[in-house]
Amino acid sequence: MILGSIPSPHTGTIDLGPVTIHMYGLMLLLAIAACIWLTGVRWVRRGGDWDLVLRVAVWGVAFGIVGARAYHDITSWNEVSKPKWKGIFAVWQGGLGVWGGILLGCLAGAVVVRRSGVRARDFMDVVAPGLLLAQGIGRWGNWFNQELYGKPTSLPWGLKIDPVHRVGGYEQHTTFQPTFLYEFIYDTLMVGVLLLLDRRYRFRPPALFALYVSIYTFGRFFEELLRIDPAHEFAGLRLNAWVSIVVFVASTSFFIWWQFIRGGEAEPGRPSRRRVPEGPAMAIPKGRVRP
Repeated sequence: MILGSIPSPHTGTIDLGPVTIHMYGLMLLLAIAACIWLTGVRWVRRGGDWDLVLRVAVWGVAFGIVGARAYHDITSWNEVSKPKWKGIFAVWQGGLGVWGGILLGCLAGAVVVRRSGVRARDFMDVVAPGLLLAQGIGRWGNWFNQELYGKPTSLPWGLKIDPVHRVGGYEQHTTFQPTFLYEFIYDTLMVGVLLLLDRRYRFRPPALFALYVSIYTFGRFFEELLRIDPAHEFAGLRLNAWVSIVVFVASTSFFIWWQFIRGGEAEPGRPSRRRVPEGPAMAIPKGRVRP
């Protein structure tokens, strides 16, 4: 028996006269703004300036959207709306692959940072919590589009999906696992964890960025076990579940090697603000990053 449920918007757009606002796009804008704000605050506190943050945002967002859409089009070509030549650009309909977005966006941002004379790895650690916050906020776009939800459920927080948006084979079900909400809650909590760890410990850049990747892919793997939207499968697992495993292993291995094995010694030019305690490198109190 269903005791309650989370309603879904019956439309993903708002019409303001001749202007149509796509809520999916609006959520992306809010996510980007949140990332810029958190990154800017953290960068300025470390002696940087807002100009670099804004320049990175312009190029990183532009290339990030291109990369995210390209990943979706390549891995989910059958979901691209017709005509294909137009559908590949229909970002407002949903369909952005986070893997392609983070990869291409970070590469573009790194080029901007390097050309400004700042070490890219320093900026990577500063932007990491903001990226995770943006990913969590961006998931609300899936709620407006009634997409990327999980398996049928009768839990009180089950998500109601209109018949027209139900995945084939699940038409008889009414409520589904709200994976968008699970990821939002998880990402937001983990942003707090990253900020707390960064405040308490001294990481060797880009160790915090690697930790962010590990945290995200860990949660994404379990989210993929719930989702029922069409996806390529290998050995019983969805493609993005395999990607999560591979990226998690790579980022976690790098974090351990970089922070604990290679990073046993403090970096020159970054004096600690308190006495260095005994223990692993991650327990070294952090100093200021000088751009």
